[in-house]
Amino acid sequence: MKGSGSTEYREIDRWDGGVGWIAYPDEEMQRASHAVVGDDGGVWVFDPVDTPELDELLAEFGDVAGVVVGLDRHKRDAAEIATRHGVSVYVPDWMAGVADEIDAPVERFGRRLGDSGFESFVVVDSSLPPWQEAGFVRRSDGTMVVPESVGTASFFRAPGETLGVHPMRRPFPPRANLSGYDPERVLVGHGEGVLAGAGRALERALDDARRNMPGAYGRVLREMVS
Repeated sequence: MKGSGSTEYREIDRWDGGVGWIAYPDEEMQRASHAVVGDDGGVWVFDPVDTPELDELLAEFGDVAGVVVGLDRHKRDAAEIATRHGVSVYVPDWMAGVADEIDAPVERFGRRLGDSGFESFVVVDSSLPPWQEAGFVRRSDGTMVVPESVGTASFFRAPGETLGVHPMRRPFPPRANLSGYDPERVLVGHGEGVLAGAGRALERALDDARRNMPGAYGRVLREMVS
């Protein structure tokens, strides 16, 4: 499911204000990372997986302002990248247990992510199963970042879906926390983002999560045994 020893990344989700990459293009998990230029002019790096030549990619957009962990399980290479760029790792102030596991300076934040222009909101805060996930939205350009609850990697999507709800969240999708936005683009933690028709794709993913469970779980099963 996970790759190791990245030698060449695949670029995804490029637009004027940012870019994404998959450090291990052949892995099944399709762990995706993103760098977005904030309102402050700095580059904010979300849930990153490190790869050679990453610093050159980031430098195209400016200086790194901070590295963000949006999911308790997505510490990934945040500490290494933050240390290399002399910045802090940003962790939501309500997210427990994560800061102690990061070997780099940590900044806690609340509703607003520094001066990036992103608003942060709770997607999931659950103890059973353990799951702490923050989403991010910047209304000025319609960029939304959802680290885990929705994705485009194949194991997220039922046949015919552009964007799908995580298999563990399909029975009870976080509709209340993700609805009400109309993003221009949705950047996800697994797979390529949705850069066209993103608002409609998000609403359909949430609305159809339960209805499409048989197809989604069937795909997961087929991939596990293939």
